[in-house]
Order: sequence, then C-alpha cells, then structure tokens
Amino acid sequence: MKKIILLVLVFVTTNSFVKKQDTFGTGEFFKLRIHYGLVNAGYASLEIKESTRNNKKVHHVEGKGWTVGMAKFFFKVKDDYQSFFDKETGKPYQFLRKIDEGGYTKYQEGFFNQDNNTVRVKDYKNNTENTYSVPENVQDIVSAFYYLRNHPQIDTLKEGESISIDMFFDNETTKFKLKFLGKEDIKTKFGKISCKIFRPYVQAGRVFKEEESLTVWISDDKNKIPIRLKASLAVGSLKADIESYSNLKHNINFK
Repeated sequence: MKKIILLVLVFVTTNSFVKKQDTFGTGEFFKLRIHYGLVNAGYASLEIKESTRNNKKVHHVEGKGWTVGMAKFFFKVKDDYQSFFDKETGKPYQFLRKIDEGGYTKYQEGFFNQDNNTVRVKDYKNNTENTYSVPENVQDIVSAFYYLRNHPQIDTLKEGESISIDMFFDNETTKFKLKFLGKEDIKTKFGKISCKIFRPYVQAGRVFKEEESLTVWISDDKNKIPIRLKASLAVGSLKADIESYSNLKHNINFK
C-alpha cells in the first residue's frame, strides 16, 4: 500500500538539461484513487503552486497520500511530499518529506546547492543535520516526475528503451530508470484515453527492489499525466486510477 502511494508521487519520476517546461503549469492538480479490486483504499494527489526561491519564481509541488475507510484501521498512511524546483531547468531547490506509514514516521527537509552539488538534509524527528554530495542535475522524488514529463527523449522512446536519472532519496543517490513498454487505450470514469506504458526501476536498496513490479500508464498527449498505476502482489494487484483533475495546461484527449 505505502509503496504504490510512494511511487505515485515519484512517477505517484539523463543527466542533461531539460528543455523549457511546457507540459504543465501553475495550478495543475490531479488525484488518483487507490483500490484493491472494488475496495477503496486511499488517494494520492499532486498540485503545482508557485513560490519564490533565490529571488525567482519557482514551481512548488505538494504531493499527498492517505488511506481511507477500513484501510486506515489496518494500515494508516498520511504522507506529505513537497518539492520546490526551477521553472526552466527543473533543478530542485528544496524538498520536504513528512510521512506516517503504519506508525513509521519521518520528517525531513532538504536544501540543494546546485553550484557545489550538495544537499543539506535536516531531520526534525532525530534532530540531526547532514550534508551529502550528489551528482549534477540530481532530482528529488517529486521533482523527478515533472523533470521526466519534459524530458526531450520522452516522446521518441521506442519499445524497450529507457531513460535514466539520478534521484536523491532517503539520504542517498540512486539510479531511477524509466522503461517504455508500449501503448494501450485505457478505460476511465471520464472515457477511454490513449496511454503510453512505462515501468519504473530503481537501484536495489533498503527502500526499493530492483524488480519492482509496478506499471504506469501515462496520457499520450502533451499533458503526460498518470492515468493508471498497477502493482502486482502475491495475490491479485493493487491499482490506482485517475479520479479527478483540473487546470491542465493542454486539452486532455478522453474519447
């Protein structure tokens, strides 16, 4: 449950500069419903606001994940992920991670220095502060999703090809790879929509497994918003489907 909420936020995610952002803008909002069969388990949402960092206007994304109904009694989740990143390059300035997942809590804030390739992380739960070296153009878990939506290769990938970026998460840098699997029309509450199918892979570590069995369907249009996510489980699968959206920069092509 908590992994799909986390990956909704990361996806809900090359070490080169990204072209000027034109896929999304201030005010964009969407929410996905997370369910196991017919059982409604929770929601995840992402919203773009505007803020100021280093005397310039930047994107401020708020990502939320939470359980509802009976799911709260079995495994309560209340997650708050935020990111502040440059409107032109997509480089992050700051991130916030405040989570409660079944009693496991974490409250961190990170500050990127893109000039010397470091990130200073304040851990409010443990009252610590540490600085880590990171690669050039590193992303945080939320900014990675928006960075990839504008990636210059995202529309030219052939089946089986992938994009890789560096992502800082849980006090370490890991490789995040996004593999293109093909296309499919998906039926939603708003109608059918053409999607591109991707599979995220994250370097094996304490949080993720290399063969994470997650599949993501992204709208095959200029918006590139997540329409569906599916995580294979030992029995059945956990899914997330688009529940609502507003203020998209481009028309969305539901049929």
